[in-house]
Amino acid sequence: MTTTSGLLLIDKPAGLTSHDVVGRLRQLFGERRIGHAGTLDPMATGLLVLAVGNATRLLRFAQAETKVYVGTVLWGVATDSLDADGVVTQRAPVPAVSLEDLNAIAQTMSGAQRQTPPMVSAIKVGGRRLHELARAGVEVERASREIVIDRFQLSSGASPNQWNFEVTCSVGTYIRVLLSDLAQKVGTVGHLTALRRVSSGHHHVRDAYTLEGLAGRDDVTSVLLDPVRMVESLESVALGDDDLARMRWGQRVALDQHFSGGEVAALDARGALVGVLTRRGDLWKPEIVLTGAGGTSCE
Repeated sequence: MTTTSGLLLIDKPAGLTSHDVVGRLRQLFGERRIGHAGTLDPMATGLLVLAVGNATRLLRFAQAETKVYVGTVLWGVATDSLDADGVVTQRAPVPAVSLEDLNAIAQTMSGAQRQTPPMVSAIKVGGRRLHELARAGVEVERASREIVIDRFQLSSGASPNQWNFEVTCSVGTYIRVLLSDLAQKVGTVGHLTALRRVSSGHHHVRDAYTLEGLAGRDDVTSVLLDPVRMVESLESVALGDDDLARMRWGQRVALDQHFSGGEVAALDARGALVGVLTRRGDLWKPEIVLTGAGGTSCE
């Protein structure tokens, strides 16, 4: 079977899990090898970066990209999930705070830091997902993870206790935890009422397709982007025919150029992605080799 592979950008609707989206796409494409980079909660909407076919081997590069989110937070009410899908667990008065003071507090939360994942999340502990344990009434200790907040800005919302926000952050950041922590710093509680991912690395939701839009197309594979778009964060090198042959045979190659990183994207003469090379001393080892040419895999 010949399967076209590549990058796919989807604008996820509210109410579906990221896994639900993958399931629908597998039906549309007739392809089991579909994966996503960066999970979105069911209530969240926006950009979901996916890979189809053998391009799924490149997902870790898309996963590592910086994300931008926008949304709204409501103060004075806390939920067990820290978002609008949860059950109300607490109500608290909301102190008066100016927008200037609020953004000054948000600024103190920028930079590198450690964040503890919420119990209602997809992370696995002891082989079970945290949200499964939470539904069973079990709370376990969670290891904190390092995140980076590059930008955290707020603006007035539709009501005095509602605020709009924009966050630029590293992979692994839980926005609902960030906004809940901000509410505590102000002296109250809060939860997300809306969340939308607008970009991930070089990819933007304005370039994404809806599931309904894809379902109405005669040729869904025509929307796939070249796999090279998944490794835009890497330096690249165009290989000659001899080195391409060596790479496809799994043999190490010597590169004349100087590269600052330990991985480079290997391209053919047409600029199509052949795979990824990893530095091994003075040589470069094929780490990922995409079969076929132009994103097509024959199996």
